[in-house]
Amino acid sequence: MSDKKVITRFAPSPTGFMHVGGVRTALYAWLWAKKNNGAFILRIEDTDKEREVEGSIAHIMESLKWLGIQWDQGPDIGGPYGSYIQSERLELYKKYALKLIEKGDAYPDPYTKEQLDEFRKKADDEKRPFLYREHRPENFGIWDGTQALRFKTPEIKSYKWHDAVRGDLSAGEEALDDFILIKTDGYPTYNFAHIIDDLQMEVTHIMRADEFISSTPKFLSLYDALGITPPIFATLPPILVEGGHKKLGKRDGAKDILEYKKEGYLKETMINFLALLGWNPGGEKEIYTVDELIEAFTLERIQISGAQMNLEKLDWMNKEHIKKMNLEDLKNKIFGFLPKEYQNEKIIPVIAERIAKFSDITEMLEKAELNFFFKEPIYDKTKLIYKTSTKEQTDININNAIKSLEDLNESQFTKENVKEALMQLANALPSRGEILHPIRFALSGLDKSPDPFIIAEILGKNETISRLQKAL
Repeated sequence: MSDKKVITRFAPSPTGFMHVGGVRTALYAWLWAKKNNGAFILRIEDTDKEREVEGSIAHIMESLKWLGIQWDQGPDIGGPYGSYIQSERLELYKKYALKLIEKGDAYPDPYTKEQLDEFRKKADDEKRPFLYREHRPENFGIWDGTQALRFKTPEIKSYKWHDAVRGDLSAGEEALDDFILIKTDGYPTYNFAHIIDDLQMEVTHIMRADEFISSTPKFLSLYDALGITPPIFATLPPILVEGGHKKLGKRDGAKDILEYKKEGYLKETMINFLALLGWNPGGEKEIYTVDELIEAFTLERIQISGAQMNLEKLDWMNKEHIKKMNLEDLKNKIFGFLPKEYQNEKIIPVIAERIAKFSDITEMLEKAELNFFFKEPIYDKTKLIYKTSTKEQTDININNAIKSLEDLNESQFTKENVKEALMQLANALPSRGEILHPIRFALSGLDKSPDPFIIAEILGKNETISRLQKAL
């Protein structure tokens, strides 16, 4: 298989929104295909019609496209292997089902649901696992498509196999059973359909969750019956809830991946974060571009133990990626979260320095942390006085600041020049806060704000001096 072109796939079921677990599986499969100049397939496994959620297929595609995980073959663009939606491939599964029937490796299930429930109850009462093969009929009827079709496990034996991440694995005879290939509704089960599709689409590597390890012996038995060589398995570590050991699921707050987009996380951040959530490239480097991830990605460095969600790290990583943005892209992102009247290019650096994600701007607006740039602040005048200073001393300090700033013309009114002028006054006082505090408060009306030099530059000379005069 090493001589074959690498082909990977992401094969989600359209049963709801995409969260980080599914997206990471897609990402690793995509990275491995890109690393090896191979092909990445998007296949929709929609054979469980009872659980299918309307709009899920479009949502899956939108999620992957947002992140830049583009497939080479898929439902919307086609490819050499026919439809990439399983419900449109039913004749193919029927063809392979008939092959298995002809070999004596598949048979119609003769039992009713009630009879199977009885078998399960008896096994439970006897405190032993239920195995359907213990109730396999001696003589098989003819499958007419209205009954469930079961796989007849050709040989009950132990299996050993190699996993690209977990190494050598094995399971005993108890892992094998006669499982359903095609349901009574005519749709194949996952256990059957994915094997046929991977064979037809020449998939070389399968990335999947650890929950499939227990089913692998059944898959191997079907591979043997069909006379085909299995692809390479790469079992991914579970993503765990933050601060715990439980697997992260939708019930534990796993979010729709597009929620991260709405919250203002960059796609570059999400790719970077998810890549490192279960894969360790080695070294201290943590901020990667997509091209760097493709270059560095290897199956051998996918970890076995679970990886915990860490929103604090996600925020830090997003902040680092924000720093790398060019000014035009940064402006467009910030303006997308600002009302029109606040869209002033001068405040872009101030906002960029204070946010981890772009939705933080909404919070800043709600807390009125940006209003002072556009509206004269209203505040308690006593707050202008610094600690143990006095009203008289504050008057003197503000007056001196006004005189010093008046000496600067408009073109010189930069944060550097303002800082130099005001720090000369501040350094002559017992405490710098005696002048810097009232200036900050006069300009912003807030206890916590950007430094007064930045505010002054953004407000401009006239508005800065006007606010200082009103403070007097």
